[in-house]
Amino acid sequence: MTDKTRIAVIGLGSMGYGMAKCCLKAGLTTYGYDIMPAQMEKFQSEGGAVGALDDVASSLDCALIVVLNAPQTEAVLFGDNGIVAKLSKGAVVVACATVPPAFARDMEARCAEHGILYLDAPISGGSLKAASGNLSVMASGTAAAFERARPTLEAISEQVFELGDTAGAGSAMKAVNQLLAGVNLATMTEALTFGMTQGVTPEKFFEVIPKCAGTSWMLENRTPHIVDGDYTPRSQIDIWPKDLGIVLDIAKSAKFSAPITATVMQQYLAASGMGYGAEDDAALAKVYARNAGLTLPGDE
Repeated sequence: MTDKTRIAVIGLGSMGYGMAKCCLKAGLTTYGYDIMPAQMEKFQSEGGAVGALDDVASSLDCALIVVLNAPQTEAVLFGDNGIVAKLSKGAVVVACATVPPAFARDMEARCAEHGILYLDAPISGGSLKAASGNLSVMASGTAAAFERARPTLEAISEQVFELGDTAGAGSAMKAVNQLLAGVNLATMTEALTFGMTQGVTPEKFFEVIPKCAGTSWMLENRTPHIVDGDYTPRSQIDIWPKDLGIVLDIAKSAKFSAPITATVMQQYLAASGMGYGAEDDAALAKVYARNAGLTLPGDE
């Protein structure tokens, strides 16, 4: 395939919009769809192809699904107005949500019944990397699915990890990543607010710790949100009970004890219960701050 590749990005949120723009930049004919009409109109005004999904589905090479979770993925694919039945045989679905491996395998099988390829392709890197085309993709699927999805993968990613020839392996690796990311984020907010009890300001924390052994990607990416007092959601608190719930469900099925993950889950649930669920996930620091009587930047 060449730059005549035609794709639809379904889900123009903080990740999907940037990915769709990267597909445009790569020269792919790119349609963008979202439950928010304003997002679709904005994308079309910036060069996105115009056309109703029902009208263009049969001409697509790839449907890139960038929604929140398994129920939304299933609804897009097989709901009342599901896209799979409208795609031409041999087209590929590239599914990017964090989902249980068993769900990914089920979607692959159901797509195959319609002659549609399926790539289990969860992503990592955040909204900035989505916008720059530098995501990491943890993918698994048939050789044919990889081949059909290649122009799309090249447009959105810095690295594609090919993890197996059936769906499920990509989602399993994403679960491993989310365990680490969720725990790292919680530990960062705990350390930052602990430091405040000892006179270490968030600004000084961010000056020193990224140069020390205690740093992590999550620390370096999220601490500036706390320092700036800016909790505009790049990744919401409420994503983590879902993602860590998947991790804990997998662990339970494997009879694997994951006590640190289970403890961290309670902090995210507490943050959501306190009303921070729709805020940036760095707002987890507010749980610690409230419990310790601390004042975070922006809350003076």
